[in-house]
Amino acid sequence: MTTAVTSRRRLARDLRTIRVQWQREMIRLRRNRLSAAMGLLSPLLYLLILGTGLSSVVAAGGDGSGDFRAYLFPGVLLMAAQAPALTVGASIVWDRQSGFLRQMLVLPVGRPALLTGLCLGGASTGAASCVPVLVLAGLVGVPYDLRLLVALVEVALLSFAFATLGVLMAVCIRRLETFQVVAGLSTAPMLFLSGAVFPASGLPGWLGAAVIANPLTYGVDALRRTLPGPLDLGGQASGPGWGGWTPPVLLELGIIALLALAALWVATYRFSRPE
Repeated sequence: MTTAVTSRRRLARDLRTIRVQWQREMIRLRRNRLSAAMGLLSPLLYLLILGTGLSSVVAAGGDGSGDFRAYLFPGVLLMAAQAPALTVGASIVWDRQSGFLRQMLVLPVGRPALLTGLCLGGASTGAASCVPVLVLAGLVGVPYDLRLLVALVEVALLSFAFATLGVLMAVCIRRLETFQVVAGLSTAPMLFLSGAVFPASGLPGWLGAAVIANPLTYGVDALRRTLPGPLDLGGQASGPGWGGWTPPVLLELGIIALLALAALWVATYRFSRPE
C-alpha cells in the first residue's frame, strides 16, 4: 500500500511539473507577441511573394494546372512551426547560463517530466504559430474545410518533433550562440530536403535518397495529403515512394511520432547525467 501511494504521489508530482512547464511556455508566448509576429514574416514571404512568383512561372511553362502557392502551403506551415518549437531548446541553454536550471534540478521531480513539459509547450507554441497561416489558406487556393483542423493536429505533432530535437541539442550544448548555429545548420537542410519546395518523388541519385531518408518528408507529405484542395503540381505524384509504394498518412505520422519519442528518450538520458 505504501509503495502504491508513493507511486501515485510521484505521478501526480510529475504531472504537475509537466503542466507548470507547459504553462511557462504559454506565458512566454503571450509576452513575446512581437517576436512571434516577426517569426511569421519569413513563412509569409515564401508563401505570398515567392509562391506567387513561381506560380506564374509554373503556369507559363506548363498546362496551367495547379497553383504553386497551394503546393508550397504545407512547407510554409512547417516553417511557421519550426522556429517557435525549437525555442524551447534555447530556453534550456539560457536557464543553464542564468543558473535557473540548477534550481529546477534540485526539485524532487523527475527530469523526464521537466523535458516532457517543455516539449509539449513547444508543440503548443508551434501549432499556435500556424493558426494565422491557416487563416490565409483561402488566399492561396486551399479551401476552408474541417480538414484544416486535422492538419493543425498534424502540425502539433511535427512541432513536438521539432521541440524534442531542440531539447536534444540543448542538453548537449552549453552556449546559446552555439545552439543557434547548430539549430540553423541542422534544420534548414532538413526543410529544403523535405519535398516542401519540389516533389519528393522522381529525383535523381543522392538527392532522391536524401529526401526519402529525411523524416520531415513524411510530415510534409502527410500535411499535403490531409489539406483540402489540389495540392499537387499538374497532377503529378509528389510524395515519397518506397519501391513504387506510397506509405499511408498514418504510417507517415507514426514515423514522426516514433522519432520524436526516441529523441526525447535520448535527451532525457543525457539530461539525467550529472551536470
